[in-house]
Amino acid sequence: MDTTLRDGEQTSGVSFSISEKLTITQLLLEELHVDRVEIASARVSEGEFEAVKAIANWAKENGYLQAIEILTFVDNGISIDWMLRAGVKVQNLLTKGSLNHLTHQLKKTPEQHFEEIANIIASAKREGIDTNVYLEDWSNGMKNSPEYVHQYLAFLSEQPIKRILLPDTLGVLTPAETFQYIAELRAKHPNQHFDFHAHNDYDLGTANVLEAVKAGANGLHLTVNGMGERAGNAPMASVIAVMNDFLPDVSVSVKESAIYKVSKLVETFSGVRIPANKPIVGENVFTQTAGIHADGDNKNNLYFNDLLPERFGRKRTYALGKTSGKANIEKNLQELGLKLNNEDLKKVTQRVIELGDKKETVTKEDLPYIISDVLDSNLYEEKVRVESYVLTHAKGLRPSATISVCFDGKVVEEHAQGDGQFDAFMKALTKVYAKKNFRLPKLVDYTVRIAPGSSSDALCETIITWETSNRTFVTRGLDSDQTVCAIKATQKMLNII
Repeated sequence: MDTTLRDGEQTSGVSFSISEKLTITQLLLEELHVDRVEIASARVSEGEFEAVKAIANWAKENGYLQAIEILTFVDNGISIDWMLRAGVKVQNLLTKGSLNHLTHQLKKTPEQHFEEIANIIASAKREGIDTNVYLEDWSNGMKNSPEYVHQYLAFLSEQPIKRILLPDTLGVLTPAETFQYIAELRAKHPNQHFDFHAHNDYDLGTANVLEAVKAGANGLHLTVNGMGERAGNAPMASVIAVMNDFLPDVSVSVKESAIYKVSKLVETFSGVRIPANKPIVGENVFTQTAGIHADGDNKNNLYFNDLLPERFGRKRTYALGKTSGKANIEKNLQELGLKLNNEDLKKVTQRVIELGDKKETVTKEDLPYIISDVLDSNLYEEKVRVESYVLTHAKGLRPSATISVCFDGKVVEEHAQGDGQFDAFMKALTKVYAKKNFRLPKLVDYTVRIAPGSSSDALCETIITWETSNRTFVTRGLDSDQTVCAIKATQKMLNII
């Protein structure tokens, strides 16, 4: 059962709209193939009521009405009236699974609580509503008041209910305790259907789910991206992968290839970003960064495991940065349909490493620019270097540049102001060359471009067209700073002339 829209919506700051709830429900049932969806709590708000009504109408038309579930309360039938008006048919009744909660929150005896629950279940049955029962704080109940839990389960075994829902409400169970408690219940109540509902406060949600299934749990409650209150719930993606890979005798209906698509949609609707290293769905989890790993993948997939990205509708990528080796570069070049000889590949690899020292990653789309920059640099001998520069840009003041240029070991400095930082740089450079009685080429075209899909720290390529009295030629510069790109392109021009 997916409870993203009920328990997951208790993530701080998250509230799905009516259309978002409907869309997510449709994807969960039709694309991801979960069995049931808990979509809301009864009596929360008018907006929640309208969302449930819209989902119930769609579910009824498409044969999913029995898969739509609502969290309800022991409230003398108010929740049931709410459900009848909304058109839903399955309630998950929230009751007390520990003596501590029953005594201090409700201030009632077990017998009083059981009597109220029996009345709610009977009332629901008369209205054609199926009942599942949550034992809130069940995990602490098993730790501190097991006799109460067994007394309660004995009572429930005589009630016309479908499932008993066992939540680790505060996320306090260890895997060993999860196995022990569920195995104990399974032995004493072999004919009951038990669902396990894990929270992730100690980051043990997935491990606890694995042990719950081993111990005989019949159903699981999961959320997309592990959304939920505090540290969240057991995450759908991780649990499905673990069950498919480590519990081969257990049948799972969820379609792995749809997990990533649904995950990204929920990320968009919720506004809660998926951590880049989150298993299965994180941005980086199928990215090889170290060059030795890419090399191993070329040699009989030495760094592959069973979590192949294609299972989840994803692709393996090879990051480009300061830890890249030639194998990483080659993998990315293959995807671009490019091939370099060994000498050029070494030069491009070195350039990627240098850029990686300044910028966290270099994208595959940056590679053609880098290749162009590196191979273009090999066409001339570097006799002129812009050794250093200071560029200023302040509100109310003209941009300025102070530069130091080295010619065959001799350094010349100049300062100038201009209409922009690069204009100031060019005016200072013109002064440097005036001292040598040399006239610089005319800049006739200036283009800046970045790779598609890049962000503000992207590598830029600046392409400048220069004109002298007898020819026109082009130089390129590559950097994550636009002005520095232009300066690099200009330095190439100085060496060409």
